Amino acid sequence: MNSRRKFLHKSLLATAGLTFTNVVTADQFFSDLKKIGPNDQINVGLIGCKGMGWSNVNSLLKIPQVNCIALADIDESVLNQRSADVVKARGKKPTLYKDYRKMLENKDIDVVVIGTPDHWHCLNLIDSLSAGKHVYVEKPLANSIEECNLMVEATKKYGKLVQVGQWQRSGSQYSEAIDFVKSGQLGNIRLVKCWAYQGWMNPVPVKSDSAVPSGVDYDMWLGPAPKKPFNENRFHFNFRWFWDYAGGLMTDWGVHEIDIALFAMGVSAPKSVMASGGKLAYPDDASETPDTLQTIYEYDGFNMLWEHATGIDGGNYGYTEGIAFIGNNATLVVNRGGWEVISEKEGDKPKLEAISRVKPQGNALDLHMVNFVDAITNNDSSKLNCGVETGSVAAINAHMGNIAYKTGEKIFWDADKGLFTSKEANQLIKAEYHNGWKLPKV
Repeated sequence: MNSRRKFLHKSLLATAGLTFTNVVTADQFFSDLKKIGPNDQINVGLIGCKGMGWSNVNSLLKIPQVNCIALADIDESVLNQRSADVVKARGKKPTLYKDYRKMLENKDIDVVVIGTPDHWHCLNLIDSLSAGKHVYVEKPLANSIEECNLMVEATKKYGKLVQVGQWQRSGSQYSEAIDFVKSGQLGNIRLVKCWAYQGWMNPVPVKSDSAVPSGVDYDMWLGPAPKKPFNENRFHFNFRWFWDYAGGLMTDWGVHEIDIALFAMGVSAPKSVMASGGKLAYPDDASETPDTLQTIYEYDGFNMLWEHATGIDGGNYGYTEGIAFIGNNATLVVNRGGWEVISEKEGDKPKLEAISRVKPQGNALDLHMVNFVDAITNNDSSKLNCGVETGSVAAINAHMGNIAYKTGEKIFWDADKGLFTSKEANQLIKAEYHNGWKLPKV
């Protein structure tokens, strides 16, 4: 293991960089890794194989020393599909499991990737850590503030590495934009806007409850969520729009954008939050979470505005998603397509030289995985671009937005106590577990 770490450290350190002053393309990185010997292996098991779980593993498999040796999913058809995908990528069939806890007994697994719905993340992660595995967990970190805090504690207790799937942290454009914001050139920043306008999202059609599909362990899918009849709308991708399993666009997209905003501004918790919105685009569709929402966070010295909308693409500055740092001298806008600086004027002259759009270098998800593997091979959590504490800050702030929406009040945060000043808001911090499942104890 020591020789493996030394070899991989040498290869990864030169290529991952992660200061982004000299970003290396994924192609260059993978070309260098072809020199790695057959005994330098990292074995991965995946829990939740349908969507981003598979995207994450597929990205990891671009790194030659990473193998996917196990898959766990409650849907047999998904297991069979992803098993075939692994065979196509690597020529060897992984071991398949319907219960992830059985998979965790496999001593050959080094890393677990979690791609389950949000309400499962806490159990999946803490079980994986207690089994001695490193973990890559999809965002948002958890479905409640209480779970986020538990997951941070568990990571400290078990001493394993956890990377959270907020892969924008590994994108060159975000690193460059953050550096520019911190340089002070924008002047006093009094407002940061974060947004996600999702024109592709159509109404979720109302459907009747139905029989559980063949090959699906629906009770296991529900896990700690309230017991309800099977409904296609609540299964696979659309789980995001139901409170039992997730937090809607506020947590689904919000953690990505809010994470960058808070990191650039050097803050972690707001003083107050208020939110307004609702099902204004599709009032009669089957979803529960708001399709239109504006959330105002108050931090020391500035406010942050989160807004999302489904069914329209007309976001700020002509972009469907992004973050804008609005300063006295200029505004910096960054999103997945790049970053730019728009100057204010003093008379007829710009206060700051404008910067035309700078496009990203490399694939941010691939670079996020490179960073994760680099940290593992060095057994150094400080190398992680988005460790569990970073993921918890973004998720907790996003959950605060949903709590403000649900209470309909301006809520105030007591950072010393880690609680709101409102009893109603504090009740919404907690995780509710059902069907015999218990909140993990750390």
